[in-house]
Amino acid sequence: MGHFDLDQLLAEMVSAENLLIVQDLDGVCIPLVKDPLTRVLDPSYVWAAKKLQGTFSVLTNGEHGGRRGVNRLVENALANQELPAKQGLYLPGLAAGGVQLQNCYGEISHPGISDAEISFLAELPRRMQILLEQRLPALLPQLNSAEIQYHAHSAVLDTEVSPTINLNGLFSLIPEDVDIQQAMQLMLQQLMDELIDGAEKVGLPDSFFLHVAPNMGCDGQRERLKPAAPGDVGTTDIQFLLNGALKEAGLLVLINKHIAQQIGKAPLGKDFDVRSAPKTHQGLLDLCRKSIPVDQMPLLMGVGDTVTSNQSPDGTGWLRGGSDRGFLTLLQDLGTIYNRANRVVLVDSSGGEVDRPSLVDERLQGISDPEDPLKFDVLVPSGPSAYVAWFRTLAERRVGR
Repeated sequence: MGHFDLDQLLAEMVSAENLLIVQDLDGVCIPLVKDPLTRVLDPSYVWAAKKLQGTFSVLTNGEHGGRRGVNRLVENALANQELPAKQGLYLPGLAAGGVQLQNCYGEISHPGISDAEISFLAELPRRMQILLEQRLPALLPQLNSAEIQYHAHSAVLDTEVSPTINLNGLFSLIPEDVDIQQAMQLMLQQLMDELIDGAEKVGLPDSFFLHVAPNMGCDGQRERLKPAAPGDVGTTDIQFLLNGALKEAGLLVLINKHIAQQIGKAPLGKDFDVRSAPKTHQGLLDLCRKSIPVDQMPLLMGVGDTVTSNQSPDGTGWLRGGSDRGFLTLLQDLGTIYNRANRVVLVDSSGGEVDRPSLVDERLQGISDPEDPLKFDVLVPSGPSAYVAWFRTLAERRVGR
């Protein structure tokens, strides 16, 4: 694994004629922090992304707009709220797992989403906070009611189409207590299951699912929690996402749009979105094979940070997950089908404020395993700062070639 270095990757990407870079954000170009409102984006990255316009798209489970969105990070990085819209400096691509589409001017749409679904999501942050305030006292009896209210409010990420509960701030209160951390994760799962049941009761039984981050794969019904362990807090977030909001489906949306920009016609149809995409890995591959000619498929470079693999409790196999695993695996397999040297890049996000397995461990324990079908071409153990420096160099050299 990781048999290419960044210099070799740079040479390949500079010379590529038809290139599409598909990149996650948090943990890749933005260091992970306990409070997402304190995230910081390097201004040089914003300008580099602009230079790579037409060959670069984001694919994130976060959101573009709102007070917690990446657009605010862009504006803060440039110290200007008007410049990004005027000069097209927002990061183009898909957010909220694939249901929130944005161009470089910050124009946002939600293809395939109903008004009823948007209305239900709008109510969730308030309900999440109420349910947290009810459940936290049993787990954190040392906190008074005002402190409970404060931490419950801080834990709820009131995003528009992907409301989330983030446990990082609560975990910081119990940094060494793995038992309570695990109990908190189970509490969060039960709380979110209650909200999913609520959607069914109001006539939206097939609209939403829970995205667990990081996770240990899917049991066929839902994503598995990754229990806290010494040195690895495991699951920190559960997002309430719209069904179809899967990054691997989002990858096809981005490829479809890229080809449409290149040749003027979208091979999957101009209205193709994640909700109309096939629901399985094989189905996505088959759709590409059927609809996208070889000469139209770009060279793909996928960049992520959240990939997990842990031995199953019975020791007979591996539980593989992580929010970037699906789209990186699909990108790798498309390379095989289309005879493209697609590259899979993994950035080490363990150096921020959140405990995660590190790429410094050459065995990639907790990240990959000896039988893992997902192979990383390039590892970036120095984290987001090293990746941003590389990204900036790529932009300069592609523009100047």
